[in-house]
Amino acid sequence: MTRRFRWILLLSALLLVASAIAGVAQPRLGRAADTPAKKTITVTGNGSLTTVPDRASFSFTVQTRAATAKAALAQNATDATALVTALKNAGVAAADLQTGQVSLDPQTNDDGTQVLGYVASNTVSATTALAKAGPLVDAAVGAGATDVSGPTLARSDADALYRDALKDAVSDARDKAQALAAASGLTLGAVDTVVEGSPAVPVPVAMKASADSAGTPIEPGTQEIDATVTVTYDAS
Repeated sequence: MTRRFRWILLLSALLLVASAIAGVAQPRLGRAADTPAKKTITVTGNGSLTTVPDRASFSFTVQTRAATAKAALAQNATDATALVTALKNAGVAAADLQTGQVSLDPQTNDDGTQVLGYVASNTVSATTALAKAGPLVDAAVGAGATDVSGPTLARSDADALYRDALKDAVSDARDKAQALAAASGLTLGAVDTVVEGSPAVPVPVAMKASADSAGTPIEPGTQEIDATVTVTYDAS
């Protein structure tokens, strides 16, 4: 048998195998093409709750000046301790007190060639019930706080309220999907997927002016807690 003849036989065998594979594959491709595409409806649902904040957070700073760094820091430690004691006496729990920053900086003349003294500061954050917020500010300033920042208002049960808003968002999504299905001549089926949107940070909606002049007024106003979900439904 010549070498050329062997090559012809090998090529023929390869062609037969390729034909067999094509014959097997073709029916499968035909069946796949006949399968109808899955119908779905995807919507975004929104839920929102209006609530009144019941917690307030502040930052209080005490600042001390002295001729030396050691003296400034030592005096500031005394002042900061007095501040923390006043905050605790005003009803702030130890778990709701946190030191945010301790700093010590030199003070120089205008051209920076001479150190004139040092400034030490200590910043403490405190969270309390909203009803105690005004007296808390007054107590902090009375204890020597030289800087006050806040309030940041929040709900103590914000997580539970957000879950309620999620339920409303799912209900809103179903209402939208049913409307789309009816308009499209489809029948809404089961839920295929649900994706939660990013939780929104509560945003103050309205703040009231206070007529109370006996102390620092803190009014809660209202906040919106929003939730978003994207839901895909089967349809037929």
